[in-house]
Amino acid sequence: MEELAPISIVGTGYVGLTTAAVLANAGFKVFTIDIVPEKIETIKKGRAYFYEEALDELISKAIDTGNLVPTLSYEESIPESDIVFSCVGTPDRPDGSHNLDYIYGAAESVARVAKDGLIMVQKSTVPVGTGREVISKMKKANPELQFEYVSNPEFLREGSAVYNTLNMQRVILGSDSTEAMDRIEAVYKKVDELCKKLEGVNFGEYTNLAIGRELKAQTKSFEDRVFKMRLESAELVKVSANAFLALKISFANSIAKLADKTEADINEVMDGVGSDTRIGRAFLYAGLGWGGGCFPKDVSGLIAVADDRGVGMSIMNSAVNVNDSMIDYGVEKLQRHLSDLKDKKIAVLGLAFKPGTSDVRKSQAIKLANKLTELGASVAAYDPKAMEEAKETLASSVVLKESIMDTVSDADAVVLAVDWKDFVIADWEAIKDAMSGDVLFDGRNKLDIHEMSALGFRYEGVGRR
Repeated sequence: MEELAPISIVGTGYVGLTTAAVLANAGFKVFTIDIVPEKIETIKKGRAYFYEEALDELISKAIDTGNLVPTLSYEESIPESDIVFSCVGTPDRPDGSHNLDYIYGAAESVARVAKDGLIMVQKSTVPVGTGREVISKMKKANPELQFEYVSNPEFLREGSAVYNTLNMQRVILGSDSTEAMDRIEAVYKKVDELCKKLEGVNFGEYTNLAIGRELKAQTKSFEDRVFKMRLESAELVKVSANAFLALKISFANSIAKLADKTEADINEVMDGVGSDTRIGRAFLYAGLGWGGGCFPKDVSGLIAVADDRGVGMSIMNSAVNVNDSMIDYGVEKLQRHLSDLKDKKIAVLGLAFKPGTSDVRKSQAIKLANKLTELGASVAAYDPKAMEEAKETLASSVVLKESIMDTVSDADAVVLAVDWKDFVIADWEAIKDAMSGDVLFDGRNKLDIHEMSALGFRYEGVGRR
């Protein structure tokens, strides 16, 4: 049997823990490291400490086989590893730039105890130029250490993270060392082999929705999906890709506002625009806007790096401004029918930043709920997975409910803020009957206008009514 290189993964967030679970199931011995004891204890029990479809099953299998070893100790894991993946957080600072303290701290901790021949792989999204600084800090922490550095940005989407990690659309590798890139390519080749063995696995409803059937059949060979390049180019790929996708959403929302002033329907408009193969339909979806741990941070980080180098990013600043404006836009949609929102009862369905995840970072749904309370509305909210996480950023006056029907009971208006399948296919006739009012703001454009109108709702969407 082929002996596979032992691996350590620093950080157990969405990227780190998903990568660790997949690599362990592909046959690698994987140490997964975190500094928070509660997280490590949860992983040892065979599950994630956050919601991600299909992840718990992979973790449980990896723990049972002994391939996945959760630990708090660099000393226990790093000296045993040929490859280390850094997957630690890079939170944004108030000025929009990335806080790289965790990146540098992890790299220095690794360098102090690593063995010669190490390949240090950076999966966290970092600003261009970070890799050179990491290399410098590792050399300073351990001048004798012989190692190589590879930038390998991740492209998983929360809610379909397991699917994305297994079914790689592309693998980006950037390094000064061709040999190091070849060795990391070989690691991912094992993941590709695992993916073929798992064909037919159900990765959850949200994955089916997010990926689309046309992307499920991977037409390119594994080798054709691997891109090797300069270190700095690899670093710039990820933030550029996310910035462009965020730009597409903001573009759709800009056109949606114009559609509001005409008789156009934004979904019909984007269907027509997206049919152009030069453009594509993906991410041309009008709605409350983008949030989460990637788009806001990557866009602001790109702007900050560009500003630091004297390069204007006016197009990305405009994308941010459009996204920020969508909360007031949602308020205006409700005010169109309710006028003054003071003492109005409004039900908000959804609190996560998107369906398929419990992540509430920069959630537009939470921003809208908080804004409504500021205007004096009485807000009730429900989310099937993100209730606990939402408490940290949700206004204390927002009442959390245990079901859809409890949330909408006696409401003057209901807001579909996150397009969880549970909400989209809900019994909207029963919802209407439970409400005292009849206003429906479809903040994700997922409901049928004619059906909702026939039920007696005064329907408002984003760029459609």
